[in-house]
Amino acid sequence: MQLQLQQLLPVYFDESQRNASEVWRRDLIFSKGEYVKIVAPSGSGKSSLMHFLYGLRNEYSGNIVYNNQDIRNYSAEDFASFRKDHVSIVFQDLRLFPEQTVFENIELKRQLNPFHAAEKIREMAERLGIGNKLSSKSRICSYGEQQRVAIIRALMQPYDFLLLDEPFSHLDDVNSQNAMQLMLEESKLRNAAIIFADLERIDYFPYTRLFHL
Repeated sequence: MQLQLQQLLPVYFDESQRNASEVWRRDLIFSKGEYVKIVAPSGSGKSSLMHFLYGLRNEYSGNIVYNNQDIRNYSAEDFASFRKDHVSIVFQDLRLFPEQTVFENIELKRQLNPFHAAEKIREMAERLGIGNKLSSKSRICSYGEQQRVAIIRALMQPYDFLLLDEPFSHLDDVNSQNAMQLMLEESKLRNAAIIFADLERIDYFPYTRLFHL
């Protein structure tokens, strides 16, 4: 399973913005099992890249190829399968359902293609310090708590690639490290890759490749 970036560049970027980037307008191949860190200062297109890889947006030149198929050619059904079976994501803006409980937000995702039994939700929530929030509506949780909900939600499905867009922006170091360890363990179970985009390097993410966006 490989994810290829072929001369990718957002259409709203000037060509000059590619010069300092190790990602834009490059040919890159990401494979299962890799841990990729992308250091991306504000305004460099970090969230755009994550959205492109997940197939949410297509305002780019170049190509994104998954298993030798350009995702531009995917049908709606292809994208549904792609996101259900092969790629999971933690969005920077989380995208939780505010009127659903923490448990419901996670369980809705799990039911689409369960990798774990429902009991795993409580186990992970306890481990990340939000076990007492499972019956709370997500909108009344703090942003840091919501980030942990989004992380657990992303781990409920099978995946070959886990995309992380600033997943720890509202977490302290202890909670961040706990969540990172959980994601590493879950990705190892799947022999999956992690593509982690953030503003700076993080010591507790054992990246095997490092790029500056």
